[in-house]
Amino acid sequence: MPIVTGPIATSSNLPIIAIDYTPAYGQGGGIGRYVRALVAALARQDQNSAYKLFVAGATRSVLPSPPGSNFVWRTTRLSPRWLARIWHRARLPIPIETFLGAADFVHATDFVLPPTRPGTRTLLTIHDLSFVRVPEAASPGLKAYLDRVVPSSVRRADHILADSQATKDDLIALYKTPHEKITVLLSGVDPVFRRTDQLSITAIRSRYNLQRPFIFSVGTVQPRKNYSRLIQALSQLLQKGYELDLVIAGGRGWLEDPIYRTVQVTHTQEHVHFVGFVDETDLPAFYSAAECLAFPSLYEGFGLPILEAMACGTPVITSNSSSLPEVAGDAALIVDPYSTEVIADAIQRLLDDTALRNTLVEKGYQRVGQFSWDESARKLRQIYANML
Repeated sequence: MPIVTGPIATSSNLPIIAIDYTPAYGQGGGIGRYVRALVAALARQDQNSAYKLFVAGATRSVLPSPPGSNFVWRTTRLSPRWLARIWHRARLPIPIETFLGAADFVHATDFVLPPTRPGTRTLLTIHDLSFVRVPEAASPGLKAYLDRVVPSSVRRADHILADSQATKDDLIALYKTPHEKITVLLSGVDPVFRRTDQLSITAIRSRYNLQRPFIFSVGTVQPRKNYSRLIQALSQLLQKGYELDLVIAGGRGWLEDPIYRTVQVTHTQEHVHFVGFVDETDLPAFYSAAECLAFPSLYEGFGLPILEAMACGTPVITSNSSSLPEVAGDAALIVDPYSTEVIADAIQRLLDDTALRNTLVEKGYQRVGQFSWDESARKLRQIYANML
């Protein structure tokens, strides 16, 4: 049975907006961080609308206080996996309002639109179409599931949010989605990301036993992050005599065994540090301590680490693919992610050229100023209003 918590005061003409908060509860990084930041910005701006935050696989007792007095939790003990089985495998048309109660508007934040009652308006966020664009980097089981449910969700939704223009372009090209059905909603940068002091840098180095200068990279350990080529690039620099490490911050993902084998083959075991998932409070110190952020991903819907590193005064190397040039602008070195030599050359340039580093740091600070969660929330509120 669904577990629902807390009354919500509404007037007869005040729409009820339901947001799927499950990724924010269940995922430490990536989409989870996106949903947490966006809802927090909504709560700062809007104290009048009525919001219901839906969390699958939870009870009210494990959740904090809602982000505002006009927000309430709606929960079910059914896990996201079980809901996927019910909604998308068995195709049982149990509307999400069974768990939410009444709602005029449902915002699905993680690729897939649940069944809704007739008349409920729907907004669907599509973060990327990497499982289509880079199929070899996707878990086969997850790809098969997404290939089945995402296109139908896109068709059913009243409107789509895309994380970037690149994702909007993919939706149009791959799913023939009308361009007017899609709005690009860019991400922001949390104020926690800023240059830390030397004490914090020393502390993070000591805690993780990082004695040499290091390149930093962030993201789940999986093929799309291109870690194998980054490790090979590190090996080339070590062979040239550079004293350098690579720190990879991200939990274990899928199809990761070849990445670990690359470490063995290149004999870089002493220089590659897989530190696992890093709490957001530690990330600014990692960025600040690093020589650069290397983010040569094969495909990204947005690429938050680029902006986070720039906000911490760290130069960035990223790919010429998908949304990454769109996010980085002219404030990063842009490389071919399929060329180990090009990645290694870009790292070497940043290590050797102080003037280039300083230029990119300054451009990075300016670039970050163009992205704001508060601005994203203002745009989202306008989308809600237009749709209602």
